[in-house]
Amino acid sequence: MTSHDPRSGGHPPLPQQANPSWMGHVPEQHYRPAPANYAGQLRAGLPPAVPAASSSRRSTGAVGLVAGGGILGFLSLFAVLPFVLGNTGIAGFVIGFVASLLPLGAVLLAVRVIDRWEPEPKRLLLFAFVWGALVSISVTLLIEPYFSLAAGPASGLDYRTFAATVQAPVVEEFAKSLGLLLLLLFARRHFDGPVDGVVFAFTIAGGFAFTENILYFGRAIAESSDPGTDLAVVLFLRGVMSPFAHAIFTGTTGLIMGFAARRWHTGLSVAAFAVGLIPAMLLHSGWNSMGQDFLAQYILVQVPIFLLAVVVIVLLRVAERRLTRQRPKEYAAAGWFTSAEVEMLSTGAGRRAALRWATSIGRGPQMKAFLHAATHLAFTRQRILSGRDVPAHQLEEQRQLADVVALRAAVLR
Repeated sequence: MTSHDPRSGGHPPLPQQANPSWMGHVPEQHYRPAPANYAGQLRAGLPPAVPAASSSRRSTGAVGLVAGGGILGFLSLFAVLPFVLGNTGIAGFVIGFVASLLPLGAVLLAVRVIDRWEPEPKRLLLFAFVWGALVSISVTLLIEPYFSLAAGPASGLDYRTFAATVQAPVVEEFAKSLGLLLLLLFARRHFDGPVDGVVFAFTIAGGFAFTENILYFGRAIAESSDPGTDLAVVLFLRGVMSPFAHAIFTGTTGLIMGFAARRWHTGLSVAAFAVGLIPAMLLHSGWNSMGQDFLAQYILVQVPIFLLAVVVIVLLRVAERRLTRQRPKEYAAAGWFTSAEVEMLSTGAGRRAALRWATSIGRGPQMKAFLHAATHLAFTRQRILSGRDVPAHQLEEQRQLADVVALRAAVLR
């Protein structure tokens, strides 16, 4: 494979295909060719045992975030568990826990589908779930009394209406989205864009809804004279008609923060957190405001919102795939991939075929790591082309290129 010298002097012209989608827009003044592979051939620069190599460079921020999340989750148990048990009783808690697995499974399945192209680290998804299921619940329990005292009288609403349409949307969305902000600030290497924002938001919201559903389902058992019927009604409303309600609310915040993540700027991240809370709170309040005409509003308003969310997610995935096709092509032009490898990396069918082949010769884990590393490299290049923190990202790019070359060698050895 031949090497290509980078252009020198001034800004190179923007290639026609450098902007493969609206999500991967590159300002002309920030474009730069991929670094050339001066080795002239694809050979390993690291020992073949590379899957452990990338995991050994986990960012300190991400490790601290996961550790801190675990501690906060454990401490939150002492607030959340007594509260839920006090409202449901032991029998209601157990039945509510089992029933809540149904909507949780639907949300986590959606997360898996959305996240399939560039999977997020499991430790960060675990942090997101623990934050949603425990920490955000305890933050909500802590803030709600003070918020009610401060804002309740000024609202002019009766307490029940205020709690449902103002307090719950504001406090709960704030509590859930704090986890998103921490992920963006401390694990930004894994928060590449709007798809990642939606994935993390759905996971947090899924955890929050899981605990909330235990409470609602358990109450249907503990406080009803006809617990079987009441549980069936609540399960249908929350588990069948609206398993994605919280996910869509918080997903709007994750979407906006994901766009901000592409700029790699702390101030913009915090601003996106504040701005992203607005549509989440409005959607949440609108949902809680549905009353006697619930069915009509559900069909005319909530179903279209859900369908719009599906369309947005599909468009995001298409844009992400186009981006991860174009950036490896630029590395191929610089001598890091063959054109056949670019085709393999940029299509679902190509990736599946590559995994099947590698598995057949006992190198499935290496191929899986190679595919993941190449995708992560594409997003690192996108951050470089955004023009922010370029030297730091170029250093990371060199490390990732070394990983990619070594993983390729480990697959083909």
